[in-house]
Amino acid sequence: MDSPASSINKELLQKYNTAGPRYTSYPTAPVWQDSYDAQAHELTIRQTNQGANPHPLSLYAHLPFCEQRCLFCGCNVVITKQRDQAEKYLGYLFKEMETIAAWMDRSRPVVQFHWGGGTPTYLSEEQMERLFKFQTSLFQLAPDAEVAIEVDPRVTTPEQLTVLKELGFNRISLGVQDFNPQVQEAIHRVQPLDMTTHMVKHCRALGFEGLNFDLIYGLPFQTVERFTQTVQEVIALSPDRIALYSYAHVPWLSPHQTQIPEDALPETETKFRILQIALQLLTEAGYLYIGMDHFAKPQDELGQALQKGTLHRNFMGYTVQKGHLPSDLYGFGVSAISGLQGHFAQNWRKLSQYYEALDNDRIPVMRGYVLSDEDKLRQQVILAILCQGRIEYSEINNRFGIDFKAHFADSLHQLEAPAQDGLVELNEHHLVLTPVGRMFSRNIAMPFDAYLPKLSGDKPTFSKTV
Repeated sequence: MDSPASSINKELLQKYNTAGPRYTSYPTAPVWQDSYDAQAHELTIRQTNQGANPHPLSLYAHLPFCEQRCLFCGCNVVITKQRDQAEKYLGYLFKEMETIAAWMDRSRPVVQFHWGGGTPTYLSEEQMERLFKFQTSLFQLAPDAEVAIEVDPRVTTPEQLTVLKELGFNRISLGVQDFNPQVQEAIHRVQPLDMTTHMVKHCRALGFEGLNFDLIYGLPFQTVERFTQTVQEVIALSPDRIALYSYAHVPWLSPHQTQIPEDALPETETKFRILQIALQLLTEAGYLYIGMDHFAKPQDELGQALQKGTLHRNFMGYTVQKGHLPSDLYGFGVSAISGLQGHFAQNWRKLSQYYEALDNDRIPVMRGYVLSDEDKLRQQVILAILCQGRIEYSEINNRFGIDFKAHFADSLHQLEAPAQDGLVELNEHHLVLTPVGRMFSRNIAMPFDAYLPKLSGDKPTFSKTV
């Protein structure tokens, strides 16, 4: 199977490797408004829990604590070795969940359940068990729910994995990044291959159904040869899904990244060659290219969803849409994001603000957004590009009562150059991304983003598209 990156030359990369959103939402978070507050979100929750034929649920809990900071990380984390901080946090997390659950139709099935961070296994076995049982006393897990957790092999113990399996977790996501010792030292993430191998074997012995790996290319001291070895070692461990992220060096947004030596970062051409080789090796090993930075085995749920056209995308990345309605996503914890039927909400990013809101009996919403009809139309178009890689004009016309070609004349005009460059095929009836165009799906989606021209500034708001 040919890698889609094999058809990309230097000129194409220079032309299209620009800053752009990842579109885990549309409109993107910089557009959201402070005027959407706790009261507005409570009303949204109550309204979206009324009526027949309810949407299924996805639940995300953000557990922000880490003992030390990885220099590449752009997540919202709290660095502390004071374990009592986690116990305090759980008390507030329980209060937020209980408050929101009281406004919900709690018979709605949970099809996706995820703990992220931070390092969720910063919690003790007893704390993890207490949190899981509290959540599942409030919400009803579907029999086929994906129950997933992010773990750090450096701090996760066999005893914790046993507890997670006994509780009902069925998917483990391992942070790997890179196996090269010099790269690991430079990013403050020393995690030898044998440590990860041991954890993978233990997860499989316990019977976890799914295993995910996160890799990052573009890190300091990476070379084509070194990352080739990492990818080969990953393939030998045979995870079910692989996320291959591009490192975004944004020290103006993440000041700790100033500790990374910029002269050690691979140049653009080297970084892209690293990506090319990784794509080639993964596709030759039988992994399906899901989109953007995700791969999955054909038999994995994500791989099957791609082939069936039921792939979806939300704040947790690519997901499987189970049933004819997309799930409502409820995010709990500091900085967590919710997406409910045309409404977005984000919690306060600082622990002090999160705690203050709950101390004053308010849900901890910092900002949010209510989508207009035009937003919903453009959201659907962008999702179709990122998930299915095609848009049938008639489907959009019938659903939204528009003439696609007339409504998006300017957007289609902007895609004429990508069409000439072989990224997208345009005709009277549809828009289809080519295999190489799927590598630049963010670029193909961007002309349909009405807000993007207003978000340019001195410092890029978004990472590069490749």
